[in-house]
Amino acid sequence: MASTPRAVVVGGGSTGTGIARDLAMRGVEVVLVEKGNLTHGTTGRMHGLLHSGGRYAVSDQKSARECIEENYVLRDIAAHCVEETGGLFVKRPEDSEEYFQEKLQGCLDCDIPAAVLTAEEARELEPLLADDIEKAIQVPDAAIDPFRLCVANAVDAERHGARIETHAEVTDVLIEDGEVVGVDVEHDSGPGKRTHRTPGETERIEADHVVNATGAWAGQLGEMAGVDIEVRPSKGVMTVMNTRQVDTVVNRCRPKGDADIIVPHETACILGTTDEEVSDPEDYPEERWEVDMMIDTLSELVPVLADARTVRSFWGVRPLYEPPEVGSEDPTDITRDFFLLDHDERDSLPGLTSIVGGKLTTYRMMAESISDHVCSRLGIDAECRTADEPLPGSEHPGDLQAAMERFGLRSPVARRSTQRLGSRSDEVLARCDPNPVLCECEAVTRAEVQDAIDQSGTDLNAVRLRTRASMGNCQGGFCSHRVATELHPEYDEPTTDAALSELIQERWKGERHALWGEQLSQAALKYTLHATTMNRDADPAGRDVDWSAFDTGEQPLTDGGGDSGGD
Repeated sequence: MASTPRAVVVGGGSTGTGIARDLAMRGVEVVLVEKGNLTHGTTGRMHGLLHSGGRYAVSDQKSARECIEENYVLRDIAAHCVEETGGLFVKRPEDSEEYFQEKLQGCLDCDIPAAVLTAEEARELEPLLADDIEKAIQVPDAAIDPFRLCVANAVDAERHGARIETHAEVTDVLIEDGEVVGVDVEHDSGPGKRTHRTPGETERIEADHVVNATGAWAGQLGEMAGVDIEVRPSKGVMTVMNTRQVDTVVNRCRPKGDADIIVPHETACILGTTDEEVSDPEDYPEERWEVDMMIDTLSELVPVLADARTVRSFWGVRPLYEPPEVGSEDPTDITRDFFLLDHDERDSLPGLTSIVGGKLTTYRMMAESISDHVCSRLGIDAECRTADEPLPGSEHPGDLQAAMERFGLRSPVARRSTQRLGSRSDEVLARCDPNPVLCECEAVTRAEVQDAIDQSGTDLNAVRLRTRASMGNCQGGFCSHRVATELHPEYDEPTTDAALSELIQERWKGERHALWGEQLSQAALKYTLHATTMNRDADPAGRDVDWSAFDTGEQPLTDGGGDSGGD
């Protein structure tokens, strides 16, 4: 009996997990490998916008049409990952009226529903908009949780037989007789990584086809195979504010540039973004002036941002690509379309295909395109079903309200839990009684944390991505140790301690660029709490205590006892 053809997908972002799901649903034996957590790269560092296509309606209408098409699809198949915020393109007095009309007509030409609102109508939707805005275009933008989306795709891929390996870095692309036949992988030996292999082990994964879905890192994987992939990484810096100053996606209605969008996301707002071409997708952290520039510029749309607390900042790298014959000088002119690179046709190297460019909103369309290609190469005749079959958690949207009423939780907690879990709410929330809230900022309960630990082991950053625990205002200051405590008793103290340290360090990476004003005080409070109550700063005075010198706290039994009785 012939074996099932095997495909290896490299990259655990939205596109990679989408490809793994699509191929697995078509009956292909799939292994996905990702060097970090799911969403480790670009997907985990985006502002959470589910595009209506309005941002590209003037400059890139092909991408705009793809966006509105997939916008509707994702609202159906990933309902528990999407918040239907709506969007506004807001015009200030100094912004061009000609461009405003071009934007409106571009939306209509691309079949993007668009309506002009007066300044008064726009402020009815968003009361904190500046008093001097003139008007706005309303479009069906939305917010999407990229972490929840990727996990749902990975879970469904596993349900259809795929193997998902995180913390598994490709160290070489295997080539025999001029054909790609697999990859070598090294499994991470870091603390607590749940893997199908022993941490630190190397593995050779043979495959009939390898898919390069590494985004901005596609060129690095290409080098291992001896092919040239000219990805042009573009850095974008984003800033997270302490509350939701707006509940609608607010865009500046002007030609694309820096600091022109505010995205309400869960309990916060994310300000974005910059656009700077870089040579290395790993080594370009944001600078303070970039954060200041975004706050100053976007305060022209929403003045209250000038006085709001900045919780953290982060940066991501867009995997921009254009055919070599185009050669744009300015990265902002590069299309946001995606490209399938067949390395057999292009480089005479069969067995390898790369997918480059694109954006999260079109991830499913990209996955369908490359899965069609891989199946044709493997001789498999199976249709794509990913646009029709809901992701895990979105199968029964009507169950959300019923779950809120059924569980004995405070309403805000129930709402947040059911939004994250979707149709899995019954299954997850019923596992714990009592079910206290461990992360107050994001209303994450013990049941959700334990469910995530079942999936991720002691990798608390993976738990964070699945639940949002430690992603709120305190950035883990009041909840990280509670989340770590849930690892007991299955895991020992050194393992739990290492997992907690890793979570705190990951949170600090984004906080350290926002240390001014109230956020500096917040960070100092967090440090003091962790240093004094848990000795996280490893002060020897706390580490070298002779605990045996203390009594047990129990009253010893003695004859006569103390000073009662006697002469």
